[in-house]
Amino acid sequence: MFILQTPENMAKAIGSRIRMTRLARNLSQAELASMTDVSLSSIKRLEATGQGTLQLLASVAVALHATDELEMLFVQPVQTIAQAEAVANVFTRKRARKASLRRVAVD
Repeated sequence: MFILQTPENMAKAIGSRIRMTRLARNLSQAELASMTDVSLSSIKRLEATGQGTLQLLASVAVALHATDELEMLFVQPVQTIAQAEAVANVFTRKRARKASLRRVAVD
């Protein structure tokens, strides 16, 4: 879990996890590069520094069979119907009623 991490540290941690997953699958960097159709230097940079494109990260996740973890990134939490209605009611625009004009009967 990332708690109060800098983006650079988070990227390095992800790169390290990619490396561990690749090694657990007994793949070389060259094999992963071939599977993802990217350069070997891109894989090396991704593992060492965490730098790369989102497209590269997605390609690596597919090649390493880790798409479930990537798909969970930024998933909205499931709400109950009551929670969804409460949120909708908070954001419903409300207006004040116009003061009605009353005519006073004149004798």
